[in-house]
Amino acid sequence: MSTSVAEAPPRLSLLGITKRYPGVVANRNISLTVLPGQIHALLGENGAGKSTLMKIVYGAVKPDEGQIVYNGQAVQIRNPQQARALGISMVFQHFSLFDSLTVAENVWIGLDKSLTLAEVTQRIRDKARQYGLDIDPERPVHSLGVGEMQRVEIIRALLGEPQLLILDEPTSVLTPQAVEKLFEVLRQLAAQGCSILYISHKLHEIRALCTACTVLRGGEVTGTCDPREQSNASLSRLMIGAEPPALLHTPPQTGAVQLDVRDLSLPRLDPFGVDLDTVALQVRAGEVVGIAGVSGNGQRELLYALSGEDLRSASGSIRLGEHDASRLDPARRRALGLHFVPEERLGRGAVPAMGLAHNLLLTRHESLGPLGWIRTGALAAQARGIIARLNVKAANEHAAARSLSGGNLQKFIVGREIDAGPRLLIVSQPTWGVDVGAAAQIRAEILALRNAGCAVLVVSEELDELFELSDRLHVMAKGRLSPSLSRAEATTERIGEWMSGLWHTEVQQHLHEQEAAHAAA
Repeated sequence: MSTSVAEAPPRLSLLGITKRYPGVVANRNISLTVLPGQIHALLGENGAGKSTLMKIVYGAVKPDEGQIVYNGQAVQIRNPQQARALGISMVFQHFSLFDSLTVAENVWIGLDKSLTLAEVTQRIRDKARQYGLDIDPERPVHSLGVGEMQRVEIIRALLGEPQLLILDEPTSVLTPQAVEKLFEVLRQLAAQGCSILYISHKLHEIRALCTACTVLRGGEVTGTCDPREQSNASLSRLMIGAEPPALLHTPPQTGAVQLDVRDLSLPRLDPFGVDLDTVALQVRAGEVVGIAGVSGNGQRELLYALSGEDLRSASGSIRLGEHDASRLDPARRRALGLHFVPEERLGRGAVPAMGLAHNLLLTRHESLGPLGWIRTGALAAQARGIIARLNVKAANEHAAARSLSGGNLQKFIVGREIDAGPRLLIVSQPTWGVDVGAAAQIRAEILALRNAGCAVLVVSEELDELFELSDRLHVMAKGRLSPSLSRAEATTERIGEWMSGLWHTEVQQHLHEQEAAHAAA
């Protein structure tokens, strides 16, 4: 007779896990138990040691001390292949995909080679349809947006039919509807006995989904709880020792138009990209304009055109203040006051192997002498100022970008661009994978910049974030941009409908109502 879930040993027990790196203890004497069929949250601020601990469970990092017990048996997980053989799958916050391969080829690499590529391709289509995660298995990964890459990682993990599924920020670039669908799937998996370790900074998600929670702070366990019995405020106190300060969103004092996009139409550069279709957009000094939408609907193409990475825009279609910037490269646009935070932190936002101070040179040149010599003292002081202002956790200003947690690197990159005193700041996914304290800090900095008279454009798939920051909102779908909505007019339901491109019907109905009212008058 088979052992029931209730009688089964814990799916995973971590006993006294410690991991040290030069100058820092990432995990100190951590013990944790996950039961079969349990959705267990791991909560902690950026740099608390969550990702290191999960990499230890997945075999990507070797602990210095401690023991792992899996299904009642002590195990040494030497590599991810062994972890997958044990039934452990993980979706990383930073993706582990090969850009030059297709979606199906990336997934095939980690699966049983008795399956043909055609069979894997069909399985991906089936899983994608089942879970509502739209993805084309034959697309090359380099053509995908961040949200689409995350869907690939989730599908790859689920194809392994895991007994233990580790999810690191799985919903950070999903729409509210897709999040609900994913939660349904996770609850079904848990009901079938699959254990889920769930890392998220979205406290309302943890309370809605998880049945147990372990809190880390400074690499140590500081508490356990049932999140269903907690409030967002109490979970925040457990995680960072305090509640994040509430954002003060005052009515905007708008000035001159700093960004004026008129009838911007661009055919896709990539065969799997999206055509931009008559995009019109204005951002004034002293306001935050948000763009919502599911990843892969033209946001990437629009940002490339606005930043100057794509120089094919028609003359007059992009204006920065009084200047036609349509054909200006990124450096010349920066000279006009445009600063840009890309969605990809490592690779585009920062050079992984370079120190933080030298990463300033990507977009800031104040520390260059007249002959191009780097004034290293000034550069280091500039980096230290940003680190202090944003409370970035780093060994020092020379720490390599890749050594920082995702949230701390994001704070540094955002701080670098804000510190430049831009006239126009364009930010993509400003708080993706960032803890509640750091997210509040970044959002407060963005609002302070707006209050100082900067024009800010925020592209995000976090609706709560857009509602907090934006004075006006657009939605992007299939390469088209909706009319703007004021903050008061925007609701989750309305934005969710518009994400499918349904604003055309609503706008037409509104026009008919206006015409009818005018005729009646």
